[in-house]
Amino acid sequence: MAPTDPNHAAGEPSPRRLFCYTGRMIRPGRIRRILTLAGLTPTFAIPKSADLVGTWGRSPLAWRGERMSELTGAELVRVEDAFLRSVRPGRAGDPPLGLMIDRSGGVHYDASKPSALERLLGTHPLDDSALMVRAREGIARLIAADLSKYNTHDPDLPAPDPGYVLVVDQTRGDGSVTYGGATPATFREMLVFAQEENPGARILIRAHPETVAGLRPGHYGPEDAQGRISRLSTPVSPWKLLEGAVAVYTVSSQLGFEAILAGHRPQVFGQPFYAGWGLTEDRNPLPRRTRKLTRAQLFAGAMLLAPTWYDPCRDRLCAFEEVLAQLEAQTRAFREDRRGHIAFGMRMWKRRHLMHVFGRPKRLRFVDRPGRALALARRSGRSLLVWAGKEVAALHGDVPILRVEDGFLRSRGLGADLIPPLSLVADDLGIYYDPARESRLERLIAEGPPPGGEARAERLIARILRDGISKYNLGGQSLPALPEGHRILVPGQVEDDASIRRGAGAIATNLGLLRRARLENPDAVILYKPHPDVEAGLRKGAVPEAELRRLADLTLSHADPAVLLGQVDEVWTMTSALGFEALLRGVKVTCLGTPFYAGWGLTRDLGLVPARRQARPSLAALAHAALIAYPRYFDPVSRLPCPPEVAIDRLATGCLPRPGPLNRSLAKLQGLFAGAAWIWR
Repeated sequence: MAPTDPNHAAGEPSPRRLFCYTGRMIRPGRIRRILTLAGLTPTFAIPKSADLVGTWGRSPLAWRGERMSELTGAELVRVEDAFLRSVRPGRAGDPPLGLMIDRSGGVHYDASKPSALERLLGTHPLDDSALMVRAREGIARLIAADLSKYNTHDPDLPAPDPGYVLVVDQTRGDGSVTYGGATPATFREMLVFAQEENPGARILIRAHPETVAGLRPGHYGPEDAQGRISRLSTPVSPWKLLEGAVAVYTVSSQLGFEAILAGHRPQVFGQPFYAGWGLTEDRNPLPRRTRKLTRAQLFAGAMLLAPTWYDPCRDRLCAFEEVLAQLEAQTRAFREDRRGHIAFGMRMWKRRHLMHVFGRPKRLRFVDRPGRALALARRSGRSLLVWAGKEVAALHGDVPILRVEDGFLRSRGLGADLIPPLSLVADDLGIYYDPARESRLERLIAEGPPPGGEARAERLIARILRDGISKYNLGGQSLPALPEGHRILVPGQVEDDASIRRGAGAIATNLGLLRRARLENPDAVILYKPHPDVEAGLRKGAVPEAELRRLADLTLSHADPAVLLGQVDEVWTMTSALGFEALLRGVKVTCLGTPFYAGWGLTRDLGLVPARRQARPSLAALAHAALIAYPRYFDPVSRLPCPPEVAIDRLATGCLPRPGPLNRSLAKLQGLFAGAAWIWR
């Protein structure tokens, strides 16, 4: 899906120099990079009349560019943040994920002249059915993911009891107020009207996130919270606030735009970009805006067409949906890690990578004694981050526990070779391989995906199949000629692995699995694939050669599972993740144990299935839970949290940092001490 820049004229030479006179646009960083990718190279010099001059919106330093444009006749370009910006405000250090680049010399919050966004909303047909589907899905995804322009709010905080009138504060001196037909007195007037027009109703003033963070003052203070007026300064979700409001009053805040998306018809006292299109009650209307738009049309113009969006992991311009997925990944990491963790049961070689994934904004603290870990977590208000197989009773108390394990799209290489994973799960309920108790993955499967989730998962599955992606992506030897007949793949597992100990049931060895598969399929072609760690001699699970020759028609050592799955009719497994990969490829799966993907109506289950697994998800819904909603992904190139689509790109292209000399030395050392495999798990 290519990004659309409505300001970019067809056939215009690219790139062009953009003469700028403010540091944020010239110095190296995200803003300069987005402008450069958009065909505008920021520079500091004297322009000619055919050149472009750039300013940061109507900021206090914008007069420099405005004056230079007047003196030289150079065209003025104004740049501002897009409406889906970052986790934290820019003043807290977070760079933007998109820009509004206005080559008409206007800016979306300046109502004194039409901006490029206003022209787009006023003249673009906005009637393409595919565009409207994207818009409606985008609105639903924003709300489901609880995303806004800034995202430091806490989705777990409860909103006040519903039935209040929401009055939205903004920061003093903000350009959208100054140039949006309003003054500080407008906020006083708005509060009076909110009370008069809603007699007896509770009035809730919502403070701006930058005011709450102490970065800039607002127009209302604690002294305004009197009688039926209260002031909310806790970081409650804006979508929760809008859900509980009976009316919304705003001057020009973006929360007014989000109120429209949430189904409100806000009372607007300024002249923001979203006013005048028939979706608001305008107290200070703009006569030139006469067109009537739907919510989807307004969203399509403001979020899909007008902004220039940027993918920081792949360093390219992109579509809104990719930015939404990126911001979702970054925001999730911030929300889950904002209070910090005490880490227990983590091998030394894993710690550096775990720090990258879970150690922002607060660094992880690694503790080796369970009692001390629990006490430190309780004292510091942090949660416990525990490697799933290392959980012990001494950790249980009144502190939340997150159980960590590798995700299902892991790496190009084995954990036994000390290759760090691109995906990790942190489960607050249980862990996916233990059917004895509900896991977060199990709950996600039962609840089903959010709006657009199945379609996204279908696209992800298509990428996995197209690029031959598997959990470890080892490649492997080319397949020999396979015997003709009904082929059943039996994947070997590590027999002392936690998934076998917890979920295998009566048959818990590779030999037992082979015997059962042969017993029930005497005429089938049985293909046995040993587990890579077992093949390397690092873990338990080898099958005696005599038994292999008797039970399996062919043993496929070092075979690429992605290629192999395309050549078989069935998979028989205890709990192997290869069974899940088989489902993604449309291969029938028989489970003797209880892996996470069993019991949902997608597999033949010979093991015990928990009675609580009553949902019947589609394959795409299962994939959404397992590959999108449950794991967290970390991009080792950009060193940012990332969506699974980026991880698949890395696994497909091999664009990953190579293990360093220490990693290679440790991997060789473990080969010498393969009998002490517990060291390397």
